[in-house]
Amino acid sequence: MRCMILLKANADSESGALPSQALLEAMGRYNEELVKAGVMRAGEGLKPTAEGARVRFSGEDRSVRPGPFALDQGVICGFWIFEVASLDEAVDWVKRCPNPLEGEAEIEIRPVFEMTDFGDAMTPELRAQEERMRTTIESKT
Repeated sequence: MRCMILLKANADSESGALPSQALLEAMGRYNEELVKAGVMRAGEGLKPTAEGARVRFSGEDRSVRPGPFALDQGVICGFWIFEVASLDEAVDWVKRCPNPLEGEAEIEIRPVFEMTDFGDAMTPELRAQEERMRTTIESKT
């Protein structure tokens, strides 16, 4: 199963404060361990929301709101994509992570939908389209 691992932002990450060299080294060791174990598929830190935007959908209408966004609005400052056998395995790997932020930090783990989760709504044509897109994406990396 694939899981998205979401690191919740805090005031320091939203201020644009960069991690210390010691934290970068510790996270580098952790990420390397994930890669060697075949768990990590992707992972990046995100710039503060002040450098981003949100697009709101209302029927056919779209509105854009530039950042920054309040921390209580589900702000994240980094992510990983894991390939694991179970949610428990993802939890075990996250518990091994060095504290990614100064002070307290919270990491959310969310399983990613797979084609089989959509049942009959995922027609053979839609499955073929999904496979073509995945093949194209993988060939570009």
